Amino acid sequence: MWISSIVPVRKKNGQIRHEALSFMDGSSGYNQIRFAPADEELTAFRTPKGIYCYKVMPFGLKNASATYQRAMQKIFDGMLHKNVECYVDDLVVKSKKLENHFHDLRKVFERLRRYQLKMNPSKCVFGVTSEKFLGFIIRKRGIEIEQAKIDVILKMPEPRNIHELKSLQGKLAYLRRFISNLAGRC
Repeated sequence: MWISSIVPVRKKNGQIRHEALSFMDGSSGYNQIRFAPADEELTAFRTPKGIYCYKVMPFGLKNASATYQRAMQKIFDGMLHKNVECYVDDLVVKSKKLENHFHDLRKVFERLRRYQLKMNPSKCVFGVTSEKFLGFIIRKRGIEIEQAKIDVILKMPEPRNIHELKSLQGKLAYLRRFISNLAGRC
């Protein structure tokens, strides 16, 4: 999934689409989603000390990320694709004008408080014009690849077998958006 709508690209009239960005990460995201009491027994597990059930969503459940994403879409309904983007537990707050960014952040924090969700302060960055997000760099001129990801591919030895070839194809597929006519080249 690409969240390309957050890319602050200059319009034809020279204005920047988003002057300020803030990036936030949910603190133990999945564990903040409470199960309905009737669903708790579906997570039962046995230990030498007895049988237990989860009260909150643990990591590792098959549908955990989809459930979390649905919860975030419900929580930020009306804000998504306007001034908020979310990808599971990663949030981006984007403001067209720097002077509106504080107001936009306040609305996001009000929603987080209403639903008792916490963010990890050590992974949050506020009011910036560029930052790493989902393995890419978001800048005023668009989305860029981290140089380290390019270096990994450049330093790979030539594939010697089908497994190594598939590994290379997977790495290139991750970067396909940045390689014109990739399908025609491979």
